[in-house]
Amino acid sequence: MSMTQQAAPAVDTPPAPGQKQSDGRTRQRPLALRLLARPEVGVFLGAVAVLVFFLFAAPPVRDGSSMANILYQSSTIGIMALPVALLMIGGEFDLSAGVAVITSALTASMLSYQLTMNVWVGVIVALLVSLAIGAFNGWMLVKTGLPSFLVTLGTFLILQGVNLAVTKLVTGNVATDDISDMDGFTQAQKLFASTFEVGGVNVKITVVWWLVFAALATWVLLRTKYGNWIFAVGGNKHSARAVGVPVTFTKISLFMLVGFGAWFVGMHQLFSFNTVQSGEGVGQELIYIAAAVIGGCLLTGGYGSAIGPVFGAFMFGMVQQGIVYAGWNPDWFKAFLGVMLLGAVLINLWVQRTATRR
Repeated sequence: MSMTQQAAPAVDTPPAPGQKQSDGRTRQRPLALRLLARPEVGVFLGAVAVLVFFLFAAPPVRDGSSMANILYQSSTIGIMALPVALLMIGGEFDLSAGVAVITSALTASMLSYQLTMNVWVGVIVALLVSLAIGAFNGWMLVKTGLPSFLVTLGTFLILQGVNLAVTKLVTGNVATDDISDMDGFTQAQKLFASTFEVGGVNVKITVVWWLVFAALATWVLLRTKYGNWIFAVGGNKHSARAVGVPVTFTKISLFMLVGFGAWFVGMHQLFSFNTVQSGEGVGQELIYIAAAVIGGCLLTGGYGSAIGPVFGAFMFGMVQQGIVYAGWNPDWFKAFLGVMLLGAVLINLWVQRTATRR
């Protein structure tokens, strides 16, 4: 017998009929895991759980008018949470978003009233100011290389001081004058703050705008080249630049989108209440960021959706109003938000690990 043995030739056995051939390198995960890997699924389940909880804990929630009020509260958060979420997917966040809303409203109100102009002039100028603030934040970020935390914290402090100082200088008070009797007010109010009836229930127009903006943001993220750019610069801006993604344009335009959202919400506040308190808006930026995080957006960027923040904002509105309808102490609201935020961060971490696990 020879000291060495010849290896028998390999025989390829064809797969049985109807059996898929696999090379062992890829594996199809169960449908449940693939669904859980979606950034908006976790917050959707959380929103359903919160809704069911308050349906039992607070019976007034079951009334149509109460639900309309909850949707209204959610929409005023959700409209701003959408551009904030896109910015976070792009790897940045904006601490000036809350006071920027008030800056926009103050600009439109004081310009229209003090110069006795049609309110639409103030609305358009306020839009330009809001876009300019966003462009400034983005430009400072890309030119200096500073973290967005520092850049927008500086803008936050500047706007907070300017809002108070200029309002006192111009009006002699901390609030603007009533503009409800000025030309163009009725038309602007219909666009930004009107109410319509559905089945005997009054619904705010902001709910419709919220859903329209959410659908548009989802389409941009999933169906356009710009949406690919957002994910690319959020994942790794250096790699994105290497493959031709216009990083500077994408970053600046995302901050300008936040400026647009601040303008829209500011106009809603102005034409809902006819006047603006110059000290408001502080702390709202954290609510917008929290709604985006609860909606599945990561602080590290490159991951998230536009639908998730819709459910995140709904959870905020549901808890905020549900506590009132349940007759509980409203001081518990922030505690509930803290619990939801921590829970969402943990769920998002688990979802991210699930999505990358083979």
